[in-house]
Amino acid sequence: MAAGYWASIILGYREGSTAGWTDGISRDSRHKRSHTGAKRAHYRKKRKFELGRQAANTKLGPKRIHEVRVRGGNKKFRAMRLESGTYSWGSESISRSTRIVSVVYNASNNELVRTNTLVKGAIVQIDATPFRQWYENRYAKVLGKKKRQAGEEDQSDATKPRSKHLLAKIAARQSAVEPALDSQFGSNRVYAIVTSRPGQSGRCDGYILEGKELDFYLRKLRSKK
Repeated sequence: MAAGYWASIILGYREGSTAGWTDGISRDSRHKRSHTGAKRAHYRKKRKFELGRQAANTKLGPKRIHEVRVRGGNKKFRAMRLESGTYSWGSESISRSTRIVSVVYNASNNELVRTNTLVKGAIVQIDATPFRQWYENRYAKVLGKKKRQAGEEDQSDATKPRSKHLLAKIAARQSAVEPALDSQFGSNRVYAIVTSRPGQSGRCDGYILEGKELDFYLRKLRSKK
């Protein structure tokens, strides 16, 4: 990596260009003005530890991850495309790996929604099947009952035969899913927020939105339309 860096600078110097010295992404603050507006003095050139890299702009698609060698010989995993992740259901204390359907909201930029770009803090729709199957098997209750057809209900885990001992255990379990989340299970898609950094860790994990946080983002989605 170092050899290629210096080769590009020497080549630029021989061709009479200053591109090798001035171009690139830098994370230093010396090139910025001070809080009073004064220009800072140039007392040194760029440093390797101040470098920045291009954004990953992770898209939805078949999994493709690039390995990047970084400072100290460590590695970052730059996700170019991802189609699934591990999401947790906080109120039920479980997590399941599931498919990401689409990006529906991003507070920073609507362009990231249009292009289905996966970043930390993005609101995505995920496939609810793994969570619905777990819930119906554990509580013997049907999720999203209003929107689902009668034929689907008969085939669900909630209606399969169970022993008296198991039915007694299920009866002792208490669970109530809020209406806003229950209605999402009817369409087999739930809203979740991404908490990992796909461009750094190569993963797109997060948690299902519930309670006041879900109400907040539902209002944002309605106002956007």
